[in-house]
Amino acid sequence: MSELVRVGNKIEKKNIIKPFMLKMKGGGHAPSRTNFADAFTGAIGGLICIFVLLLLTNYTNAPWLMASLGGSCVLVFVVWNAPLSQPRNIIGGHLVSAFIGLVLYSTLGSNMLSISLGVGLTIFFMALLGIIHPPAGANPIIIILGGYSWSYLIMPVLIGAIIIVFFGLLINNLRETRKYPQFW
Repeated sequence: MSELVRVGNKIEKKNIIKPFMLKMKGGGHAPSRTNFADAFTGAIGGLICIFVLLLLTNYTNAPWLMASLGGSCVLVFVVWNAPLSQPRNIIGGHLVSAFIGLVLYSTLGSNMLSISLGVGLTIFFMALLGIIHPPAGANPIIIILGGYSWSYLIMPVLIGAIIIVFFGLLINNLRETRKYPQFW
């Protein structure tokens, strides 16, 4: 009788595994490439934002740029109409993730637990608050590994995010076919 149960369990496991594995097959079509105008707008928008942030960094000798802001530029200028690209998500996502990174660095220091916990908590709170912005998921890693202080929350995080939204408003709305933001 125990063999029947074991056989039954093996059959049951196979029935669970097969549908699970089939989900990974895909089957949909990859989205088409963007058109030239959208690619060009994205390149110009990213170039201007990063140039301005670097100019401010060089002029003031203070950090105005962090790596995750480059990812924000991609979203704001290429997929400008996506929910993840809207001002609330950009500013809120960067602030929440940086705050979490700073709290964990202040309390736990720089280690595997603080970095991993930082990313996990960032994903949780951005999802819970409705401010998901994928590039901001890198902020706890940047902050904890860099050993940054609380001033990092204002500059470059908040001011950098605001500058990207500002140029997003200007550059995206120069195009007749775009309306940015979709929501605040």
